[in-house]
Order: sequence, then structure tokens, then C-alpha cells
Amino acid sequence: MQTFQKIRVISLASLLMISLSGCVIAIGDDEFQRDTNHSSWEVREKNNRAHIQAMQLGHQYLDVTNKMGVADFNELITRGDNTYQILYYRTHRKDGDGVTTKNECTPLVFFNSELIGWGDNFVQSL
Repeated sequence: MQTFQKIRVISLASLLMISLSGCVIAIGDDEFQRDTNHSSWEVREKNNRAHIQAMQLGHQYLDVTNKMGVADFNELITRGDNTYQILYYRTHRKDGDGVTTKNECTPLVFFNSELIGWGDNFVQSL
């Protein structure tokens, strides 16, 4: 009787192993699955350009940063009594060196936590 139980347990274990042999669990690498035709920086630049294109003057700082995430660069500029916060988001590629620089970013300018303009020309006008 004991031999029969051992054979039964071994048979069930073998059957279980065979039934699970085709299982694959994929964890992570969502970014690769999302867009296999473009590298992550291209996708990021495209998303940043789309968000900036949809922006309007008066958007609040927290709304913008919640939508766009952490900026590549962050500066404060004081002109007279006014202090401006400028967030730079990568939107295009200049050099294929793997390093993001300000000349590959679009600046967003805030005054009193309100978006008042964007782009290099706007920053220069300050």
C-alpha cells in the first residue's frame, strides 16, 4: 500500500511539473514593450513636446510638474524685484553623446507659480 501512495505522489508531482513547464512570468521592461521602435529618450522628447504644445499661459507650476515630471534643469532668475523659475525639459537632440544639455531642452518660465511663457526667445526677453 505504501508503494502505491509513493507512485501516486510521484505521478502527481510529475504531472504538475509538466503542466507548469510552459509558464513564463515577465517582470519589468515596460518601457521596451511600450515602444520598441524608438529609444526611451526619443519617446520622452516626443511626450515632452506634446505636453508643451498643449500648455496654455496661466497653468500652475504643480499642474505642469505633475504632468511633465522632474525637469532636466531648474533655475531661478531675478530681474529687478521679480524672481522667475525656469524649468528645462528635453525636447530635441543636438548631439548623440548621451548627455542632456540645456540646448536640447525647452524652457518653461513661471512667475508666482504661474506659467508665463516658454522657449529660448521668451527667456532671452526677460
